[in-house]
Amino acid sequence: MENSISLNGFIQIALVVSDMDKALDAWCTLFNVSRPEVRITEALPNPGETYRGQTACYGLKLAVIDCRDRGFMIELHEPDENPSTFREFLDKHGNGVHHIGFQVGEARDNVIRELEGLGYVMRNMGIYPGGSWTIVDSEDSLGVNLNIKPHP
Repeated sequence: MENSISLNGFIQIALVVSDMDKALDAWCTLFNVSRPEVRITEALPNPGETYRGQTACYGLKLAVIDCRDRGFMIELHEPDENPSTFREFLDKHGNGVHHIGFQVGEARDNVIRELEGLGYVMRNMGIYPGGSWTIVDSEDSLGVNLNIKPHP
């Protein structure tokens, strides 16, 4: 790839779980860290997010274990039953690593174009205040999806 993804840009491991409380307890025990806040979102249409080309509408429990002193974070996602990248993964694979995230800065659009040219499908895209993310469907070839972010 002309706009390759630098390993220095690694920022995130994201897991999909069927039981947030059980998974979060296990991770916090493993790392001997305090339990982070669990954010819960409702299943409302989100005009800033698409899933497989459609406006996303799903609920989610999200917790973040902050490992930024090591340069990354661990996210846990428990999806509701509505269609989403997380529900798709959980239904297909069960609990597991949904994606790893990379920050690519200003090269984001070029990286996405090159990945599309290589046959990767953009599964999920979201915009939030001060940032954005794109989940690249790369499970079949890489064993995990990619999250391509321009900035933190």
